[in-house]
Amino acid sequence: MTGIGGVFLRSTDPDRLGRWYAEHLGVDPPPGTYDDPVWEQEAGLTVWAIFGADADMFGRPDQQWMVNFRVRDLGAMVDQLRAVDIAVQVDPERYPNGRFARLDDPDGNPIQLWEPS
Repeated sequence: MTGIGGVFLRSTDPDRLGRWYAEHLGVDPPPGTYDDPVWEQEAGLTVWAIFGADADMFGRPDQQWMVNFRVRDLGAMVDQLRAVDIAVQVDPERYPNGRFARLDDPDGNPIQLWEPS
C-alpha cells in the first residue's frame, strides 16, 4: 500500500456537505470527469489508529470514524473557521507531535485539525 486513496462519507445532502468541505477546509469534491484533476494533498505523516469501542474522542458513542487533517497554521485555520461561525475547540496542550483542534462538519461528523511539530 502507498497511502490513502480516498475518504468516503454518507450524507442526506451530499452536495451541501461537499460544498462545506470545499469552502471551509479546501477539500475539493471529486471531478466531473476522469480528465479533470482531483484534490491533491501534500505528502506528509498519516496516522492510522484503531481505538477501543469505548473511546470518547469520536463524540457520539455510535460514531465509528474521524478524519484528521494536517494544517500548516492551526491558529490561522481556527480563525478562518470561527470567522464564519464554525465552532472549533482548540486543545490547549502542545504535544510532542504538535497541536490539535476539533470541530464537527454539518452532519455532525468529527474532524480533528493537526499542526505537526
